[in-house]
Amino acid sequence: MARYTEADCRLCRREKTKLFLKGDRCYGPKCALTRRNKTPGQHWDSRKKVTEYGLQLREKQKAKRIYGLQEKQFRKYYEMAERSRGVTGTNMLVMLEERLDNVIYRMGMGASRSQCRQMVNHGHITVNEKVVNIPSYQVSAGDVISVKENKRDLPSYVELKEMKASNLPKWLEFEPAKLTGKVLSKPTREDIDLSIQEHMIVELYSK
Repeated sequence: MARYTEADCRLCRREKTKLFLKGDRCYGPKCALTRRNKTPGQHWDSRKKVTEYGLQLREKQKAKRIYGLQEKQFRKYYEMAERSRGVTGTNMLVMLEERLDNVIYRMGMGASRSQCRQMVNHGHITVNEKVVNIPSYQVSAGDVISVKENKRDLPSYVELKEMKASNLPKWLEFEPAKLTGKVLSKPTREDIDLSIQEHMIVELYSK
C-alpha cells in the first residue's frame, strides 16, 4: 500500500488549514501553518485561478488527510454512503466519525488520529471487552471502548488517568480514571466540528 512518508505539516500547508496531524504541536507556536503559511513547492505563489474541479479536489484531499485514509479507502466510504438512505455527504462523514481510531481520538486517548490508529493496530483497545485491532472498525451506539487491562500501566495511559475529560462530543463519554468510554448515540452532522464541505466531494465523485 502506498503510504505518505514526508512531513505531516506539509499537508496542512498544502490545504491551507490545520488538519491536527501532529497533536499538541498543532496548537502551539511551532505549528508550520503559523510559522510559514505558504503552499509548499517551488510555485507556491502562483496566482493561477483555481477551477471548480480544483476546489472539489482540494476538499476531498483535505477530508482524506484529516482521517488519514488512502484514496481507495476513502472512495469506499463514499460508495457505501451513496447506497445508504439519507444525504450522501452526511452519511459519509458520519461513517468516518464512527471509525474506531477516530472515536478514541475524539475521546482524548491519543494526541492525533495516527497515534490512535497505532494504538488500535497494536491491540491496546477493546470494544465490549474484546480486543479489536482494526482501525476502520465501525462502532455502534452502546459500544463500550476501553484500554486493554494489561496495557494500562504503560506511561502514556498512567498519564491519561490523571487527566480530566474535556471537549467531548455529545455522542461520546469517557472516564479517564477507568480508561473507558462509551458510544452514547450515532453522531449527527452538527456533532462533526470539521470545516469540510462534503457536498463538493460528492460532486467530484459523481461526475
